[in-house]
Amino acid sequence: MADVTENRDPSKNIGVLKAMLQFLRPYRAQVIGASIALVFTAGITLSIGQGIRLLVDQGFASGTPEMLNHALLVFMGLVFLLAVGTFTRFYLVSWIGERVSADLRKAVFDHVVTLHPGFFETNLSGEIQSRITTDTTLLQTVIGSSVSIALRNALMFVGGIIWLIITNPKLTGMVLLSVPLIVIPILVFGRRVRALSRSSQDSIASVGSFVGEALKNIKVLQAFNYQERDKALFGRHVEDAFRIAIRRINQRAWLSTAVILLVLGAIAAMLWVGGHDVLAGRISSGELAAFVFYALMVAASVGAISEVYGDLQRAAGATERLLELLSARSLIVSPENPQALPATVQGELNLDGVCFAYPSRPNYLAINELTLHVPAGSSMALVGSSGAGKSTLVDLLLRFYDVQAGSITFDGVELRDLAPETLRAQIALVPQQPVLFTGTVADNIRYGNPEASEAQLIDAAKAAYAHEFIERLPEGYDSFVGEGGVRLSGGQRQRVAIARAILKDPKLLLLDEATSALDAESEFQVQQALQRLMKGRTTIVIAHRLATVVKVDKIAVLDHGQLAALGTHGELIKDSPLYARWASLQFDHADDTPNAEEAP
Repeated sequence: MADVTENRDPSKNIGVLKAMLQFLRPYRAQVIGASIALVFTAGITLSIGQGIRLLVDQGFASGTPEMLNHALLVFMGLVFLLAVGTFTRFYLVSWIGERVSADLRKAVFDHVVTLHPGFFETNLSGEIQSRITTDTTLLQTVIGSSVSIALRNALMFVGGIIWLIITNPKLTGMVLLSVPLIVIPILVFGRRVRALSRSSQDSIASVGSFVGEALKNIKVLQAFNYQERDKALFGRHVEDAFRIAIRRINQRAWLSTAVILLVLGAIAAMLWVGGHDVLAGRISSGELAAFVFYALMVAASVGAISEVYGDLQRAAGATERLLELLSARSLIVSPENPQALPATVQGELNLDGVCFAYPSRPNYLAINELTLHVPAGSSMALVGSSGAGKSTLVDLLLRFYDVQAGSITFDGVELRDLAPETLRAQIALVPQQPVLFTGTVADNIRYGNPEASEAQLIDAAKAAYAHEFIERLPEGYDSFVGEGGVRLSGGQRQRVAIARAILKDPKLLLLDEATSALDAESEFQVQQALQRLMKGRTTIVIAHRLATVVKVDKIAVLDHGQLAALGTHGELIKDSPLYARWASLQFDHADDTPNAEEAP
């Protein structure tokens, strides 16, 4: 699968923004209302020019208070209608921007959480987070403001040109001569702004990703006194983002300067010619005032469009980045016609000639021709040195990845024929490094069963020997655990993770060195709880300490992704030299430090 961060070729235009139409369709009524208000306010604004002509020719020039009062009333009536239309337009357009931004955030997040874990091997979570937050905020500003400004000014430009022609065709010709001179810099500088906008968004995402990683691992950062080094690295990230932003700002500044210079220059020339026409009596003062009004309106519209064009270029970059996430496809999908598990799930596992290589390392087989049978309700431990394939096998059982060859069946059904949700509903995982989410203790235990009652919750905590320490927390089960469970000790986090698995009541239990973070007393208590939990359930145990697996039904010795030996602890001591050596290192020479490459 292609890495979304690799696609760096910017689009040649802002056509990519058309993709946002799918998020606007549900709100047609609001869009129509905003469009009507937009056209109404544009029409009223254009009418003000005629109000100015009446005010000058029939109000000031007439010399009668009645005519002046009448002209002023007409003018104020137009202003009142403009205010009402502006309020309606602003409210509806802003509402649409906020609503579409919220929908887009939900759509991207809902899609991202369904992607296979391999996707996140090559895509940084911090950058994805930046796309969901920063880029959608930019789009909200564009949809809720910039698009409205662009459309309104486009109408003002067209309407202004029409009124200019009606008022004075000769002067209008002078104004129109300047249009190509204004459009050319918009196109030239706008394209550069577009490319730099994409780079700017990417650099900001890199800054956010760096900050997230540093703060998430703050203890390690400070333990290694890496603060100064990270300050320097972060400073370089920030300066890179600043340099790209300055280049973008420079291009936009030149764009605005060129437009203002050309537009106001054209107006100055027009005023010179128009002033001589007034002095010669060829046009009235009111007509010239109206013409100046429309000319300024056209000029302001062109200037506003040039400013908005830069925003649209930035929005196009943000849209590209979001569409890349939305277009990413998960390699793990539910089959069109998924099979169902038996009415009574037993939990039997069968692996037949399984071969697997990670997408990021396609030439290295993490699992190589592995065949295993785990009867329902039995327990099997996986032992082996680092890189032997133990954790990979757990990932395959959870169908985080699909095998390249061979098959894995659960109660006789091939995993690829099951909906991932159906399979995972029967499995509970207790990882070596327990993962807790921001929230309360109860929230984290309920991850196993969101519908569980309070009594079931407490029973699960008691079975995991977690109830006692939870009761001692300031707010008991409602105590906030902090980001990643930072307010709890490693052993406490592990027991909460075990309680979560107990609450799920699975048919297949996956224990990845589940007691490694516990002290001796807690480990003994949790081992007793796990022994009871394992009864009647198929259990896969990843173990590095052999003392934790001597009582399992079978032990599978893995070596470089292959099955090196299979049997009980006693059988393997006799029949497997590799296992016997590990046992010797751990049991006979407990005071020695095992070789990391040899000990499981």
